Amino acid sequence: MAPRLKLRDIAFFERPTHFARPFRFGAITINATPQLFVRVEIEVEGRGVAVGASAELLVPKWFDKRPELSPAQTVDGLRRSLQIARGLYLARTGLRTAFDLHASCISAQIATCAKKNIPALAAAYGPAEIDKAILDALLRGVETDFFDGMAGNIAGIDARLSPDLDDADLTTFLAGRKPLPRVAIRHTVGLDDTVEGEGGVADDHENAGANYFKLKLSGDPAADAARLARIGKELDTLGRHYKVTLDANEQYADLAALQALMDRLDRDSALRPIASRLLYVEQPMPRDITRQSPLGSLAAHGFIIDEADDSNDAFPAARALGYSGISSKSCKGLYKSIVNATRAAKWSAGGETFFVTGEDLTCQAGLAVQQDLALGAFIGVTHAERNGHHYVDGFGDTPAAEAAAFAAAHPDLYADAGQGVRLRIHDGDLLTGSLNTVGFATSVHPDWSALRPLEQPTSLQEYLA
Repeated sequence: MAPRLKLRDIAFFERPTHFARPFRFGAITINATPQLFVRVEIEVEGRGVAVGASAELLVPKWFDKRPELSPAQTVDGLRRSLQIARGLYLARTGLRTAFDLHASCISAQIATCAKKNIPALAAAYGPAEIDKAILDALLRGVETDFFDGMAGNIAGIDARLSPDLDDADLTTFLAGRKPLPRVAIRHTVGLDDTVEGEGGVADDHENAGANYFKLKLSGDPAADAARLARIGKELDTLGRHYKVTLDANEQYADLAALQALMDRLDRDSALRPIASRLLYVEQPMPRDITRQSPLGSLAAHGFIIDEADDSNDAFPAARALGYSGISSKSCKGLYKSIVNATRAAKWSAGGETFFVTGEDLTCQAGLAVQQDLALGAFIGVTHAERNGHHYVDGFGDTPAAEAAAFAAAHPDLYADAGQGVRLRIHDGDLLTGSLNTVGFATSVHPDWSALRPLEQPTSLQEYLA
C-alpha cells in the first residue's frame, strides 16, 4: 500500500535565467526568463518530516500563446497557476497518498484557473511542479530512489483520472519498468539558429555530438521547406547515422497548410535528407484547431501532440484524430506522462504503434533536467530534447558553489572543462546512473538562501477583464 502523507507547507522561489543565445520558437524569441523553484514540507505517516524540491523555467508564450497577451502576462499566468494550486493543495488536510492529493485538486485547479482566464495547459503547471516536489519529499521520507519507488507505485497512482484504463494497467506498467541507463540527447535547432558553417547544425561543438535533431518550423510551408533543405544538406556532412523530428509549436494554420509542407517533404529531392530520417512531426496546428481536424491520410507521416495535451483525456482524443504519439514533459505533469506511457504500451500491444516522446522546453541543469531525465528513462524515452544545455550557459545564473555541488553529486551528468559546469554528454547520450539516489533523481537541493521569493503577478485582475 502506498504511504500516506500530510502536506505542511509549499514555498515558491525564482531565479533569473539569461540565455547565451536567443531561442526563437513559434512567434517568440526568448533571451531570458525566470526559473521557478518549489520547496515543500510533508509529514510521512510513521516516518516523520521530509523536504522536497522541484524546478522549471517560467516560459513565456508556450503554455499560453494568445496574441493579445504580452510575454510577461503569460508568465504571470503561470505564477497565478502556482498560487491557486498552493491554496488548493494546502486545503486538503489529513493523510493522503501523493497521487490522491493530485487527483483531489486537479479538477478544481482547472476550473478556478478558467475563471481567471488561464488556459488549461497553464493551469496544470502549478500542480505539476508541486507534485514533483511532493514526490521528492516522499521518496526522501521513505528513503528510496525514484526508479524503485515508482516501480512499486509509491505515489498510489490509480485510474480515477483515466477511465479508459484499469488500476491494474497502471500497476502492471509501473512494476515492469526497467529504467534506461542512458538517454540520447536531441539537439534543438531554433528558428534563429545558425545553419551553415561554424556554430551551425553540423558543428559538433554546438550539437554536442548528437545523433538526433529537433528542427523548429515557422508555419510557412515554402520558407520551412527551404530551411529544411539547407539543414539536411548540412546534417549529411556529419558522416554518422542521424534522425530528425520537426516541431511547429502550433504555427501551421490548418490541414491545408500542413498538407503543403508534407507534400514538399514527399516530393522534393532536396528534402530527402530530412524526409528519409523523419521520426515524427510535433504539434503542427493550434491546439483548438487540432481538436477539430482529423489527420486523415496525413497520419501516415507520424504526428504527436504537445501543447494540445492539456487534459487527462487528450491522448485518447488525439488517437481518434490520427495522432500516434504524445510528449512527456515534467511541466505538464509527471502523472500524466506515466498514464500516457501506460496507454501507449497497452494500445501498441494491439498491433499499431503508439509512443511517448521526451520534449524539454523548460528544463535547465540541476533539479529540472535531472527529474525530467529520470522520468523519461523510467517510462522508456530513448532520446529527449535537451535544449537547456545549448541555450543557457551551463548552470546560467546559478551560484558557482551550487553548480559545483550538483556536479560533485552527479559526476556522470556534469563536468567542468574549464568553462564552468555543464552537462556531460557521452557519445551523444546522457547517463542516468547517478539519478538512482534517495529522492527524486537528485542528491542535492538548491541553495534556498540564494533564491528570491516568487514574484507576485503585476496585476491581480483577471486577464482581459
